[in-house]
Amino acid sequence: MLDFRILEYGSCDYHTMLELRSEVLRRPLGLSFTAEQLQQEINDVFIAGFTTINNKEILAGCCILTPVNENTVQLRQMAVSPSLQGKGTGREIILFAEAYARENNFDILTMHARKEATGFYQKLGYAFCGEEFTEVGIPHYEMRKNLK
Repeated sequence: MLDFRILEYGSCDYHTMLELRSEVLRRPLGLSFTAEQLQQEINDVFIAGFTTINNKEILAGCCILTPVNENTVQLRQMAVSPSLQGKGTGREIILFAEAYARENNFDILTMHARKEATGFYQKLGYAFCGEEFTEVGIPHYEMRKNLK
């Protein structure tokens, strides 16, 4: 079980989350975050799941929720620590994000899923919406789930 927290933009934990996102999502593609990209996140919801390993608390995984409109929220920047991938951490993060979205009156959760991750999201009830497209240089699909 993860200890979930909503992080404050710019906090120490936010910077730990930013490092995990960079390690898992950006550096493998030869990318980094720009100051402008990070500034655009100021009103987003930062979800972080922590666990304790060998008496040390670590960030197990994270995601961002960005409101699209009054009914829809977009899940972005889903990242799981490499040492915890394939152990249910991602599933826990998604379920927490869905519960948070429901509690905050969102009916639909949408995302731009990397092609390699679509099977994971399908198992959790997400459906494809549209054709494959390229984002950050790799194939993606828009996927969504009705939260009602």
